[in-house]
Amino acid sequence: MSDLFDLTGRVVLAAGANSGIGLGFLMGCAKQGADVVVWGRRGDRNEQALEQLREAGAGRTHHEVVDVADEAAVIAAFKSTVETMGRVDCLFANAGYSQVAPSFPDMTSEMYHALMDVNLHGAFYTLREATRHMRDRAQAGDPGGSIVVCGSLSIFHGIKGMEHYAGAKGALAAMVKGLAVEMGEYNVRVNMIAPGFIMTEMTSGSDKAQQIIERFSAITPLKRPGYPSDIEGPGAYLASDASKFHTGDILVVDGGRTVKSL
Repeated sequence: MSDLFDLTGRVVLAAGANSGIGLGFLMGCAKQGADVVVWGRRGDRNEQALEQLREAGAGRTHHEVVDVADEAAVIAAFKSTVETMGRVDCLFANAGYSQVAPSFPDMTSEMYHALMDVNLHGAFYTLREATRHMRDRAQAGDPGGSIVVCGSLSIFHGIKGMEHYAGAKGALAAMVKGLAVEMGEYNVRVNMIAPGFIMTEMTSGSDKAQQIIERFSAITPLKRPGYPSDIEGPGAYLASDASKFHTGDILVVDGGRTVKSL
């Protein structure tokens, strides 16, 4: 019996993937036998992530040290990835960071542009290289692929001091819809995952970790915050043939927080 989620022989690349949500996405794919590629800014952390992914069942593994805000570095890293792995079947554009300004009137231009350089422009460079690769492969007779972008609940809710972060994620949500239309002729699906609050190493290791857990448990119908492991299933789904007719969508993974009115 064939397994809709089987990723054996598929190459899945995730940017910003040596921890947190990006690593969770790749873990889900590794458990389905995928070949995995980690992009991150620290080589030692990338290697540690690859070890975890191999233990989870990944096939071939590879990593690139890359800062997605550097256009030339993204182009070089994608080229190196394809030369090493032969192809990329699924891309998860996840590299980014969050930041809270004191208020919008007090947000500096430096703060705004620094975040946009990574969260929006870095995603653009990454998506452009992936779409070029998948388009060219399709035109050579090998169509298909999946592109996934990491979104945020800030697309749907206003958050004081995070207008720049929400602006980047909102722009990417619009870009996903356009890419779904444009890349459809190549049988390439394009979707977004919008996670709720996810406990990462940074938040779970802080002095306020218990406070954070209690706060987000109280406002989430499933009564807990999210964890990187909660991205494993959506990751495997969107990378695999299980989602072969699913494109142009924002998949919300938030424990029901968005639908709770009070």
